[in-house]
Amino acid sequence: MSSDAADQVRTLHPRPAAPAREPLWRDVVGDVLRRERRAQERTLQHVADQARISMPYLSEIERGRKEASSEVLAAAARALGLTLAELLALVHREIVRLAPPLPDERRGTVTSLASRTSVTALRAARPGGSGRATGHGEVRLAA
Repeated sequence: MSSDAADQVRTLHPRPAAPAREPLWRDVVGDVLRRERRAQERTLQHVADQARISMPYLSEIERGRKEASSEVLAAAARALGLTLAELLALVHREIVRLAPPLPDERRGTVTSLASRTSVTALRAARPGGSGRATGHGEVRLAA
């Protein structure tokens, strides 16, 4: 088959697109840690020393090869001048940005993770919802 004929076949019968993949937690955490470290123009060795973790282990975390414990994440965050909450907020923001849209079963439409999260928080704040509203714009989820 000539290359022109092969191109025509590919055009007439395109492969279905792969479904959008959820970002992996370890990949996003690693990307955020690396971005913060580089923004501060610090070496991997310097941050690892301050966090009291090995440089190869921090490198593995940054590359998304290792899933870090909360203690290690807190130490790495502190070494970068962040609280664990600030690190998690940065990771959350990145996951929301990268997450593929989810189909909304009720309307047959697609909604973003960010809007879906807002809907979930609003539902939790309602009386009889899965959470409790504090009356100060805060939602506490029931255990």
